[in-house]
Amino acid sequence: MSTETPSSTPPATAELMEQILYEVKRVVVGQDRFLERVMVAMLAGGHLLVEGVPGLAKTLTIKTLADTVRGQFKRIQFTPDLVPSDLVGTRMYNQKTGEFSTSLGPVFANLLLADEINRAPAKVQSALLEVMQERQVTIAGETHKVPRPFLVMATQNPIETEGTYPLPEAQVDRFMMKVLVDYPTDEEEFVIVQRVIGTPVQLTPVATTEQLAALQAEARRVYVDPSLIQYAVKLVSATRTPEKHGLKDLRRFITFGASPRATINLTEGARALAMLRGRNYALPEDMTALVPDVLRHRVTLSYEGLSEGLTPDGVIDKIMRAVPAPPKPLEHEKLVA
Repeated sequence: MSTETPSSTPPATAELMEQILYEVKRVVVGQDRFLERVMVAMLAGGHLLVEGVPGLAKTLTIKTLADTVRGQFKRIQFTPDLVPSDLVGTRMYNQKTGEFSTSLGPVFANLLLADEINRAPAKVQSALLEVMQERQVTIAGETHKVPRPFLVMATQNPIETEGTYPLPEAQVDRFMMKVLVDYPTDEEEFVIVQRVIGTPVQLTPVATTEQLAALQAEARRVYVDPSLIQYAVKLVSATRTPEKHGLKDLRRFITFGASPRATINLTEGARALAMLRGRNYALPEDMTALVPDVLRHRVTLSYEGLSEGLTPDGVIDKIMRAVPAPPKPLEHEKLVA
């Protein structure tokens, strides 16, 4: 039976994504999983919260990606004395003309790195998270839209908590994923040193922001079977009412579960990851690969859970074991047969 739905992404789309990844990997050594999550967030139009010690190429990755797609890159170092206008901009008075003009802040970029977001007070964090949600800023009654596409990558340092302002649960929910970045392997670190002391790599921009927007539109056309959406619903439901999914013992360890945003992000993330893997339909493994990243910052453990030494990742692992992924073949495989 013939069908109009091809089983793989168009050659031009796949080639463009391959070129983007190739250029970034010419500069960034290792961190394949982290880079994959950045690409997933970019294609799905989400934002990333990244936790890792300093020096793991977080800034380099996103700056290189911005250069590769000819996008605007800006970095904000969050500090306790930062105020919201330092991020979004303000009105300036010109003494010569006697008029006010608007000076836009660094949030007006395609790729924005918010370094150590937990070092700034709550009002500054709220200003950034509002821009992430609304994709616009209001200054003195005037609304200014941020450039499209718009991706925020916020970093947190896990080894220093003194003088930090933890992100409230309701605000951290705005991030599509929380990614943990680990140290490179010995082999990767050897190559890193070689690249740093050698001749700097000259990047070649291979795409435009318009092409990136087209890739985002293409990702939204990736087919997701209803059984896969139902799987996402069950996973998220199990973080709120684990007893309904045969996990009665987990109930006392969880204070709050994930919101419907998690279900949406799981579905959109699976679409984007399927597209990165060269398909125009999502498979269960596309979703299961992203479950820890999408849920770990949305599951709030109780004091009892913390005292038992549990972690959000441990709870998520128990939930994934209890909630089975849908079997294959899915409906889309019948369509492309």
